Amino acid sequence: MELTNENVLGKLIAQFGEENITDAYDPDGIMTFNTNRGTIVELIQYLYDDKELQIQFLTTLCGIHYPDLKDKELCVMYQLHSLRHNYRLRIKVFLPSADPVIPTLTNIYSAANWMERETFDFYGVIFTGHPNLIRILNIEEMEYHPMLKQYPLEDQTREDKIDTYFGR
Repeated sequence: MELTNENVLGKLIAQFGEENITDAYDPDGIMTFNTNRGTIVELIQYLYDDKELQIQFLTTLCGIHYPDLKDKELCVMYQLHSLRHNYRLRIKVFLPSADPVIPTLTNIYSAANWMERETFDFYGVIFTGHPNLIRILNIEEMEYHPMLKQYPLEDQTREDKIDTYFGR
């Protein structure tokens, strides 16, 4: 089977159903779709084990914050790559900020260990089953997650900045 976005998407929908593979599109030619936290481990294990697909390289695992999406404020994004077929895939799992919990992938990819720790550190996503989920770049005493868009980007009290110089 040739690995095209249509073929891979059809195979995944046949295996997991349309309710678990949603919002598929291909920006820049990379198949991108959403799934849920209950399916993500089984789905990635399937991609890893399937003899035709051989999608066995975890390129990226990171968090994204969408503060305006109700009950989908946090997203964990996975980018996977089949080195054998030079095929890339992007999977997104949206989580409510009130329940930012998702299973770990460390039993499939050892590289997920540090990527999940970084996502926890910066976004507060909790990876259940992770062997050592502690902060990786910030101090443990920090009581917030710095990549969440909860604060203004600029210091509102600055007086030395003239807005006309910045196109405002």
